[in-house]
Amino acid sequence: MSTQFSDLGLVPELVQTVSELGYSEPTPIQCEMIPVMLTGRDVIGQAQTGTGKTAAFSLPIIQRIEADLGTVQALVVAPTRELALQVAEAMTGYGAHINLRVLPIYGGQPYGPQRRALRRGVDVVVGTPGRLIDLIESQALDLAGVNTVVLDEADEMLSMGF
Repeated sequence: MSTQFSDLGLVPELVQTVSELGYSEPTPIQCEMIPVMLTGRDVIGQAQTGTGKTAAFSLPIIQRIEADLGTVQALVVAPTRELALQVAEAMTGYGAHINLRVLPIYGGQPYGPQRRALRRGVDVVVGTPGRLIDLIESQALDLAGVNTVVLDEADEMLSMGF
């Protein structure tokens, strides 16, 4: 008997979304991480590229978001703007049925739009280390409400000196 996304403790809206996105059954990393992350416990996950790691951490984060809180509740740190954009886009897609507000933050873009989006309120910030540090130091990014932090490709960030 194979495991289904509904067996992992995900709410029906997220199960519906993954089905609509064409996911038939969870990958091993998703089976291992999703139930543990839903409890709020710390997790270290490692798997090959293309095995569904983004969904493995995104789905439980999305489920644990308190709607309309207006503060950043989850932070995903990615080593490159390309990965930050990819993760933000994926999370936005996964959160389509629950009005999730995801903001990608990375260098090479003007600060103004990112600061305005933060003032309006977002649920999840996905960003690169340099721009995140800049916005934290300038007090534009408040992490007081964050209950989940993901270091995506942490090995890559370490090799880059972050």
